[in-house]
Amino acid sequence: MNQKQFFNKVFSDERMQKYFDAHPKDESLAIMHYQCNIEISESFYSCLSVFEVSLRNAISRELITKFGTNEWYNHFPSTAGLSKLTKEISIAQNQITKRRELVTPSKVVAELTFGFWAKLFNSEFELILWKDLRRAFPYMPKVKKQRKHISAPINNFRNFRNRIFHNEPICWNLAKLAEIHKQMDEVLGWINKDLPDWIEQFDRFNSVSEKVKMQLYRKK
Repeated sequence: MNQKQFFNKVFSDERMQKYFDAHPKDESLAIMHYQCNIEISESFYSCLSVFEVSLRNAISRELITKFGTNEWYNHFPSTAGLSKLTKEISIAQNQITKRRELVTPSKVVAELTFGFWAKLFNSEFELILWKDLRRAFPYMPKVKKQRKHISAPINNFRNFRNRIFHNEPICWNLAKLAEIHKQMDEVLGWINKDLPDWIEQFDRFNSVSEKVKMQLYRKK
């Protein structure tokens, strides 16, 4: 069994075809491209992980202030305009219960999906939540402090995260990946000005990106 047959068998013809199509005259480079996709996807883990956790905690703090309780999510069913989010909260609570764990505010916050947190910045909730949630970004420049300037990048990050977590191909445009990484770093700084410097200590994106660049374009 040659290299191409092996990778098609293990990872499927459909998944590998786009890589072999990109490098029709070099099967080894096509396989290297697939490996690079895995590596550069992994290099985003630190930034994505820190972003998701810091975002949901920052939002939760502002919702605690707004509703005056750690169990802010219990006010959504009775709050005009927010009741449609109750299903997602119930699903999170049920997941915790299924694990035979006690439903606590911290566990609910951790269980709610990235999609839930992103949805809070949709235009339909602007009049209800934005004046409170904007305080989750104390270091965001005043000139940019509008809901749309938060909603757009958060939804972009969520979609990008989902592509990575579903093992989809992202390693086609390194400049675009660098821009996504830079923007994520910027928004992290809006949440807490010290986060970008802290994460830089172990964030591997830049080094992996350079390695990938050398591997994929070594013959060009």
